[in-house]
Amino acid sequence: MTYLLLNTLFLGLATVVFLVAVRRGRLSRRGIAATGIALAVVLVLTAVFDSIMIGVGLVDYDPTRIVGLRIGLAPIEDFAYPVGAALLLPSVWALLERKTND
Repeated sequence: MTYLLLNTLFLGLATVVFLVAVRRGRLSRRGIAATGIALAVVLVLTAVFDSIMIGVGLVDYDPTRIVGLRIGLAPIEDFAYPVGAALLLPSVWALLERKTND
C-alpha cells in the first residue's frame, strides 16, 4: 500500500467526521476558525520538524512509495496526518460533547 492511498483513506474519514460535526451544528464558527488556526500551526511545525528529522537521518521514505513532491525535506504525504488530526480531534470532541441547556 502506498502512503498516498493510506493518507487518502485517513483524510477521507477525518473530512467526513468534520463535515458531520459542522452540519450538525456542533462546531461553531469560532470552533471552525480555531480548527483552521490549529491546522496552520501544525502544518508549519510538521514542515520544520519533519525536515529536521529527515535531514539528520532519523527517518527516510521509500522513494517508490511516495509521489515525490516535498515541502522542505518532508514528502507531501507526511502532511496528511497533521491535517487529519487537526480536523478529526476537534470534530470528535464536539460530537461527543453533551449539549447543555443554558
